[in-house]
Amino acid sequence: MAAESAQTLERGLRLLRLLADGKGGRTPTELSAELSLSRPVVYRLVTTLLSEGFVRRDAEGRVHLGFGVLVLAQAVQPLLRAAALPTLRRLAEDVGATAHLTVAEGDDGLAVAVVEPSWTNMHVAYREGSRHSLLLGAAGQAILALREGRADYLVTEGQLQEGARGIAAPVAGLPWLEASVGVVTFGPLDESAGLRVVEAAVELAGALG
Repeated sequence: MAAESAQTLERGLRLLRLLADGKGGRTPTELSAELSLSRPVVYRLVTTLLSEGFVRRDAEGRVHLGFGVLVLAQAVQPLLRAAALPTLRRLAEDVGATAHLTVAEGDDGLAVAVVEPSWTNMHVAYREGSRHSLLLGAAGQAILALREGRADYLVTEGQLQEGARGIAAPVAGLPWLEASVGVVTFGPLDESAGLRVVEAAVELAGALG
């Protein structure tokens, strides 16, 4: 019974991760095919998750993430922020630029932790809670790179704020988290800053893994 319960839990988590990939809802038939599970098993999983508010079904019968997931996300974000702050603080001081941790929420990136350098005369003001499309800015593009299996850093300029330059790298190796670590500044950023951002992403992945 314990093994069966663990298998059911694992299948339910896989289903939730699939729905969180930003590609929209699925029919039970599509879920069955993508998860390599029988339709009766998928129906049982969906019924249970519906009753707990973790998924919802639209008028066409497609299954989407439910608002119950937001409650869990809101509880996790403070933990992520606390874990990320030491790494971000070192990164901001080393590079002399505002450092941030961004996580994916569907098609958007959400800044859950931000640290500004203490010794620079000017730096970019970037608020925790800022949200933007994953298609814009280094932080979002690094998360998209993570979905493609890449771990190198991305550089953008002026996509989110005129004159601002950003470098970000994905936080790889954590199946439960799509995130990136990055810096943003009005000044120049060279390759050493990119390498330092990658180091910070690896460090944070180790702290959360």
